[in-house]
Amino acid sequence: MYHHFMSEKRNKTDLLKDRASLTRFAWLSVGAAVATITLKTAAYFLTGSVGLLSDAIESLVNLAGALMALTMLSIAARPADEDHVYGHSKAEYFASVTEGILIFGAAIAILVTAVQRLIEPRPIEQLGVGLGVSVVASLVNFSVARILLEAGRKRNSITLEADARHLMTDVWTSVGVIVGVALAGVTGWDALDPLVAILVALNILWTGFQLIRRSVMGLMDAALPENEQRLIQDVMAKYQEKGVGFHALRTRQAAARRFISVHVLVPGDTTVHDAHHIVEDFEDDIRSSLGGAVTVFTHLEPAEDELSMKDMYLDR
Repeated sequence: MYHHFMSEKRNKTDLLKDRASLTRFAWLSVGAAVATITLKTAAYFLTGSVGLLSDAIESLVNLAGALMALTMLSIAARPADEDHVYGHSKAEYFASVTEGILIFGAAIAILVTAVQRLIEPRPIEQLGVGLGVSVVASLVNFSVARILLEAGRKRNSITLEADARHLMTDVWTSVGVIVGVALAGVTGWDALDPLVAILVALNILWTGFQLIRRSVMGLMDAALPENEQRLIQDVMAKYQEKGVGFHALRTRQAAARRFISVHVLVPGDTTVHDAHHIVEDFEDDIRSSLGGAVTVFTHLEPAEDELSMKDMYLDR
């Protein structure tokens, strides 16, 4: 039992160190945002394109989101304390909600600017240089987005994943803007530039909605996704073959940490010692199956006791 306790303690310490290490990815995102803001703003001043201006504005949102991610990842890495006994992992959701709100603000600003330019078209200047600068900025965003997305999936961090998806949206947005500005320069139809900016703004609004929706689901303690639910059911099936029953399974996710609660029913003549080892093995198997940060709560009950059936529903 002592070795089991020490192993759990080491695992928790390693998990906290792992979460703390994620801040370096947030710093990478901050650096990329500063670089792309500089490049895209230069492209706007060179060309006067409102499409490129919209791209630069979105990069400002990227910077704000990256700074928020850095702050929330630092908070999420803190260990549990007396006031936060389940840890601080939900702090990550505030980063993605904030980023979603900032995206909405940027989209509105782009729409206003684009409509004004649609009413009063302006020719685009120094097209080749401006587009070249924007392409470099897009390559920076693409490279950083791939790194963040891989890290977010591997470490189960919604903050990094949200930041990565936002950056990737910025990449495709930039591609659309570059195409629109190039067509406007070649065809001489200046209205193409603000029209592309409007499409960009609508795309940004959709990204913001998706980020906010996913974050709200996390704050509302939504159940684990279906693939993880199936993994739990597979582990339970192995124990059911040995005569162990389960009910009142509850799951939820707080950013990187998963919480699982279930009632375990064993034959009434099972000794306390043996029953305890059953639930300990079951909890270990669940953690091994899901991987990452998993907290399992089990409630042991005798299978033959009718009182055990009174608490089988999700909400008693």
